[in-house]
Amino acid sequence: MTSPATDGGEQGSVGGVLLDPETHSPSYSKSNTNLAAGTPTRPSRLATYIRDFERTLIKYNLEARGVQRVLPHETDALNFRLYLQTFFLWISINLAAQNVTLGMLGPYIFGLSFRDAALCAFFGSLIGAIGVSYVATFAPVSGNRTLIFARYVFGWYPTKLLVVLELIVLLGYSMIDLVIAGQILSAVSVNGSMSLVVGIIVVAIVGWLITTFGISVFQSYSRYAYIPQLIVFSILYGVSSHNYDLSTPSHGDSRTIIGNRLSFLSITLAAAVTYSGGAADYFVYYPVHTPPVALFSITLVSLLFSFTFTYCIGIGLASGIAAIPAYSAAYETSQGALIVAGFTESTSPSNFNTGFGKFLSVVVALGLIANLVAPTYSSGVDFQVLGKNFQKIPRVVWNSVGVIIYTVCALAGRDHLAEIFTNFLALMGYWVIIWVGITTVDQIFFRSRYGFKIGADVLGGRRGWGQSYDWTIWNSPEKLPHGLAALTAFLVGWIGAILCMAQVWYIGPIARMVGQYGADVEQMGNFVGLSWAVLVYPPLRWLELRKFGR
Repeated sequence: MTSPATDGGEQGSVGGVLLDPETHSPSYSKSNTNLAAGTPTRPSRLATYIRDFERTLIKYNLEARGVQRVLPHETDALNFRLYLQTFFLWISINLAAQNVTLGMLGPYIFGLSFRDAALCAFFGSLIGAIGVSYVATFAPVSGNRTLIFARYVFGWYPTKLLVVLELIVLLGYSMIDLVIAGQILSAVSVNGSMSLVVGIIVVAIVGWLITTFGISVFQSYSRYAYIPQLIVFSILYGVSSHNYDLSTPSHGDSRTIIGNRLSFLSITLAAAVTYSGGAADYFVYYPVHTPPVALFSITLVSLLFSFTFTYCIGIGLASGIAAIPAYSAAYETSQGALIVAGFTESTSPSNFNTGFGKFLSVVVALGLIANLVAPTYSSGVDFQVLGKNFQKIPRVVWNSVGVIIYTVCALAGRDHLAEIFTNFLALMGYWVIIWVGITTVDQIFFRSRYGFKIGADVLGGRRGWGQSYDWTIWNSPEKLPHGLAALTAFLVGWIGAILCMAQVWYIGPIARMVGQYGADVEQMGNFVGLSWAVLVYPPLRWLELRKFGR
């Protein structure tokens, strides 16, 4: 499954390791070759260490591959285990304290009732998860990572903009994971003896170790990571649910309530849809004949369940802040401390104000590792999508760079988690949904009509999902679309989103029309941006095809 390969029989490299053109196996010579300049160069000592490490990964059937396309003969056999693996992977990633703390924003920040917040969370998750599920279906048939697939609509150079935006999303979410994990570990330590800084660093190191060894270790970890999380979150719900305020209505006049509903729905939508930027990364080793409907359905159901369950716990905990002093005091410390208080400050007969309650809190904190591993792994791949020179640097190096970046950011922003959530998270959802919309329109209106060539190695001449793409040109700028139509439509969509933006530092003119504070209209911004982009893309793409023919 993990043996490196290249397309077309040409000599390539996997993370800087040269491949033999006949066997597609790593070629480890004493002097490497500069593929760009064509001149032999002596590798540095660091490059030698990295090369030896990758050789060790391959020896133990671990992943040394970076962004290179997975060919059909390198994929796994299709069986029921793969379907279970898909379900457990998304459950493990998403049953995380990050989503619990995100749910807290509904009642506490936006003043919504439990019912309003729960409904907004459900429908926001549903809309976002549909986009994730759609993108995931292209992984088996193409063998390409998510943003390699984006090249087939945006072209070689405009895709680099998407890569930069996606890296900001991935590293931003990882930063949030570290802060929450550190908050929880600090809250359960004796008299706060473990500082937030130490907790952040510990979790970052564990996440880095798992991603370093590739997708097989990540998938093995995810098969079991969901079990303790499901248990502890079920216990948390059981011991804290009697403290949930189910009767207090949403605060504000009708227009403000509408705006706040849109705001919270927009944030939950953003949390879900941003998985789209890496959704195909985890399924490239699935066989090309994997049924897209099955992969779509399993992804959708697992995401919707895990999002809704964790959001409702967070909404419930935050709804009790006004009536329960211990909850209020905990939230003043941090969102992570409120999760700990949910275990330790229960007034029910099943009081967990013991070491066991704190132990459960530690399990919740460690569960964030699964949520951290996914964006860390994807970031290592996405760095390589920036260009052929970036592909020469191994994935493990880029993973390490990503870990360093988001760990430093987490240490710097550890006292401003709520502001990061409400400002950063909403902004990052804009580009993803616009990209998904443009990709969908391109597939429906242009791919089937113009019959783009299909590589014989993809479907063996059979018709099927993804048939209109030539997956072998993934690394050929001269054969991919120019991407001018997609880039223009993308920017037009962003203009629409900005007009609907409502942040502390900026409120767009359309957002001002909804409520006292404006609707943080990623709900409106997403859909306005999406609608503008999909309306202007078809005529622009038609002109691009007429002009360039690709």
